[in-house]
Amino acid sequence: MALSAVTAALALGLMGACGGGEHSDAKEAGSEAPATPPPATPPPATSPPAASSATPSPAAPSLAATPRPDLTGIGASDGKVLTQGELDRAVLADGDVSGFTSGPMDAPPPGGETADRSECLPLTAVLNGKPEPLGKAVAYRQLVGPENDRPAVSEFLTTHGVRDASTLFNRLRAAVTACADGFTASGGDGPSKYTGVKPLSPVKAGDDALAYQLTGDFEGDPVPLVFHLVRVGGTVATFYTANFENGATPQLPPALLAAQAAKLT
Repeated sequence: MALSAVTAALALGLMGACGGGEHSDAKEAGSEAPATPPPATPPPATSPPAASSATPSPAAPSLAATPRPDLTGIGASDGKVLTQGELDRAVLADGDVSGFTSGPMDAPPPGGETADRSECLPLTAVLNGKPEPLGKAVAYRQLVGPENDRPAVSEFLTTHGVRDASTLFNRLRAAVTACADGFTASGGDGPSKYTGVKPLSPVKAGDDALAYQLTGDFEGDPVPLVFHLVRVGGTVATFYTANFENGATPQLPPALLAAQAAKLT
């Protein structure tokens, strides 16, 4: 994975072995050390916007996390295109899920990665924090759990209208199948390599849900990036976490998706 991929990941609140910090930093944040630590890497030549010092954890999140029982929906289920103000009120906040706090996260920088194959472009659009068709409004958040600020999850909430939101899901499903054997991407400092894409079991929430793993390659070490999406009407919530340490698929608490769907309905 090139520094362009590192920059995109950091802009979404994720710091790992691909750059922006050495492996020892992740250990201090409370993650488990892999049996064979990946090599430390230099920071990017151009530092991306700081979003959060939290690092995603490869450990399974606590299953005890639950949505707050009195969450009120904003009415996205009727298909309306939410305004920026409505989106800001609907995105997850402190206390919406037990043990999790929510903080601001910088929007990703302009540009980003571009897949070398047209059928894989929907995957790099999500990786860039800008799922396509582009949303008419967007809210970015960093969510951190109760165990030494772990797990750490990035969220972006986008409003599209039902037609575009459904198109977004259809394109991603097609890309997961078409790009199963991996692809390369360019942008920024140089090419990035992704060795595979596979579907994961989605959380049952909202009107539609999708989950997949995109595995990057950093000097031969696998870097699993996991995405969970849920659609309520014409609004899409995308959750993103990663494991930069030992190659295991990182887990994402289902309560986050359930709570976000409840706030949108």
